[in-house]
Amino acid sequence: MSRIYIALFCVCLALLSGCKQAQTRQAQRPGMPVVPVSVAKAERESVPTELRVVGTVEASEVVQVKSQIAGQLLRVCFTEGQQVSQGELLFQIDPQPYQDALRQAEAAVERDRAQIVQAEAAAVRDTAQVKYAEVDAARQNELHKEELASRMQADQANTTLDVSRATERATQATVATARATLAADVAAAARAKLDLSRCDIRAPIAGRTGNLLVHAGNLIKENDAALVIIHRVAPIFVNFSVPERHLSAIRRLSAAGNLPVHVSLRSDPNHHAAGHLAVIDNTVDTATGTIHLKATLPNSDGLLWPGQFVDTVLTLDTIQNATVVPAEAVQAGQQGEFVYVVKADNTVELRPVASGRAFGRSMVIDKGVAPGETVVTDGHLRLFPGAPIRTVDPGKIGSGPL
Repeated sequence: MSRIYIALFCVCLALLSGCKQAQTRQAQRPGMPVVPVSVAKAERESVPTELRVVGTVEASEVVQVKSQIAGQLLRVCFTEGQQVSQGELLFQIDPQPYQDALRQAEAAVERDRAQIVQAEAAAVRDTAQVKYAEVDAARQNELHKEELASRMQADQANTTLDVSRATERATQATVATARATLAADVAAAARAKLDLSRCDIRAPIAGRTGNLLVHAGNLIKENDAALVIIHRVAPIFVNFSVPERHLSAIRRLSAAGNLPVHVSLRSDPNHHAAGHLAVIDNTVDTATGTIHLKATLPNSDGLLWPGQFVDTVLTLDTIQNATVVPAEAVQAGQQGEFVYVVKADNTVELRPVASGRAFGRSMVIDKGVAPGETVVTDGHLRLFPGAPIRTVDPGKIGSGPL
């Protein structure tokens, strides 16, 4: 009986050895080479809905600095391209004519005040004369009634009273005229003082100056050509347009909170800046079918410059628990998109997939791959269904013997 068991055991060993030799011969056949590939696992992630467009950078404020008075430009107090603060001195205009005008206006004010004092004194005198004339006229009229004074004396007293009252009214008018003249001259003095202060032209906003448009020594006119243009670049705007079909979602989500906007330089994608959506235009462009948007970014580091083209990303809602693979894993075939999935026996399976949106260097897979499965990311050209593979580090495919 034991001999039978021993014989059966030997037969099993022989069969197992034959299978291993067959597998070895099959793996070493010229038609089934082992293909070196790079792989990655499908991950489960939260994926934001992003709209990627090209935007243009725009200064948040642009001011043309002009002179509000005429005169000779004496001095330029900044250098071209300099960052200036609000209220910083930029230009000086010759103040001498305006200093003289201010002194003249102030002298006129003092003269008017003296005239008012003189006119008011005359008014007091005339008021006293009226009171005396009223008393004298009353006395003469009473004496005339008692036949102690003639009718001519009473009439003369009444006439004197009328003249005194008219003189008083004229003096009061003189006082009013003097006060009006004083008010006009005070206003003229204030205007002269304002004009003198405008000899120092200061920055109306904080920002960066451009090229100097008028040099020192030139005669400039009031509110004529711009002397320099200042652009405010912190914060800064980014203008961009998105397809009109996204308008409803943008309006709904922006009403709930600020929508994030990220931009990167086209010349250097590694430099990023973040902000939020600030303006939704009130009209859809019927020619292009797009809606114009504007984002605000702090730009405290001065990365963005007015007039630049930037890659702009507007983030809407987020897809939760999406299946994500590297974008290079998804290949295009005659039957549609597919990926190579690595099986447990280190062979690959061609799997049709339905891809979703792309973000960064990854792609959402709506159907065909489950999270945790391994997909091929490099080395597709030598693959076929069932091909044996071995994994290598990314970037080493085709670099030499492996």
